[in-house]
Amino acid sequence: MNNKPRILKAFEALDIEIQEQIKLAYPEGFKEHLIKFANKDGEYQSGLPFETEEKYYLVKMTSEEARILIAEDDDYDDDGNLRDNVREEFEDKYDEDDDY
Repeated sequence: MNNKPRILKAFEALDIEIQEQIKLAYPEGFKEHLIKFANKDGEYQSGLPFETEEKYYLVKMTSEEARILIAEDDDYDDDGNLRDNVREEFEDKYDEDDDY
């Protein structure tokens, strides 16, 4: 891995801009992309990896939390896919903005 700062946070604790970029990176939901990792106490947890130019994020969530996040998020349709209009909005927003 590289020398980027590593951030370990819950999805809800992330800035909205990072949440939107994560949705763009995982337009078909999070559950299938979770990885297992050992926390500082050696206990295994699951999380969603996400990397920006400046930071590496590991978003803490279980597969059940991932399912609920997508099910309750209006940005995703009933099939768990990011809505086309939302995807286009986020792509326009972040493709032009190199600060993230």
